[in-house]
Amino acid sequence: MTKQHTLTSSDAKKIILHAAGLAQPAQFGKGIEAVYKLIDHFGFIQIDTNYVVERAHHHAIASRVPDYKPEWIDELQADGRIFEFFTYGTGYIPMHEYRFSLPVKEGFLSRRKPLTQPEVNLMRKVLDRIGREGPLMVKDFENDRPVASTGWWDWRPAKLALERLFLDGSLMCTRQENFHKVYDLPINLLPGDIDTTPPSPEEFARHVIRRSLQSLGIAYVKDISWRAHYAKDNLVKTVLEKMVEEGEVCSVRVDGLNTAPLYMLPVYKKKKINLSGDAFILSPFDTLNVLRHRLKDFFDFDYQIECFVPQAKRKYGYFSLPVLIGDTFVARMDSKADRKRRTLTIHNLHFEPVSFTRPMTDKLIEAISAFARFNQCREVVITKSNNKQLLKAIREGISI
Repeated sequence: MTKQHTLTSSDAKKIILHAAGLAQPAQFGKGIEAVYKLIDHFGFIQIDTNYVVERAHHHAIASRVPDYKPEWIDELQADGRIFEFFTYGTGYIPMHEYRFSLPVKEGFLSRRKPLTQPEVNLMRKVLDRIGREGPLMVKDFENDRPVASTGWWDWRPAKLALERLFLDGSLMCTRQENFHKVYDLPINLLPGDIDTTPPSPEEFARHVIRRSLQSLGIAYVKDISWRAHYAKDNLVKTVLEKMVEEGEVCSVRVDGLNTAPLYMLPVYKKKKINLSGDAFILSPFDTLNVLRHRLKDFFDFDYQIECFVPQAKRKYGYFSLPVLIGDTFVARMDSKADRKRRTLTIHNLHFEPVSFTRPMTDKLIEAISAFARFNQCREVVITKSNNKQLLKAIREGISI
């Protein structure tokens, strides 16, 4: 029987935060190379279209790369170093891992409902046009909607055809400055030296397990499997047991935590991790936050993004951002950036029941100021808080 490695709660949090790139500021360095190192470390940075504050992928990177410029993502994609596709959602993936996107594309294709002949014909026409004319957007196709739209996901046929071709790998995409997709043939976007050999189901599972644990630090089987969510063959659970027996993955338990089995990479058995104590304002779709049960289990932080909750039932606000200092979630910051007026409005700065020291307050002031600058704002307005003393100190200390 494989020996189980025991961790204290404090050490478990350190491992998770180090894996998430939040143990120290600039853990990946600075500049565009730091952005690539970050994406290569995580294997995936989730994209989200919500623009209440800067979009999730830019936000997640800026939390870890202090001098981050959003245009660096476009440069990395134009240079063929990253590409956009799915794991558990859509996001940016290192280009050298392109072949591991193929089982996901096969999964989308295998689950596709039978298409009508007109749908098949339209997809052929779309591919033919892009092959002849080069990269195209939805707007480049006629508005072929037979009836008025009934909602956000009621796509017109051309849009549906483009997305089907994107999901099955017949097309790839880049983004314009306004975040609209530009579709192109893979041959025009894939570097010539990229391996396009499909991995075997076991090879894919091993890749998913390594990648998941590298970015999560400590995880349940369900967390690891989530990255293979859309793949045709998901052998993660079976292969994970093999990797534990081989010593490539450790089975762990955390003192005081009675849960399903947990796993981590052996590198963390003896790794010394020091936390800086800096404040990080995080996206709801950050790697650390997207699996909410982990926040509750490891950090005793009960978090839910409330933009999906009816307004009458919201406790903290529409787009509440978790605030981390050291290994503790200390606040939630419901924020909106008004880019025309250059004002970051914090509708609700809700503090958790945590004792704040003056250094913690200073770190939070510094983080809010940096977050406002990142969102191209010159002013911060805080309209509500549950701690008047801290609110006064923060209002007085913010400097843009």
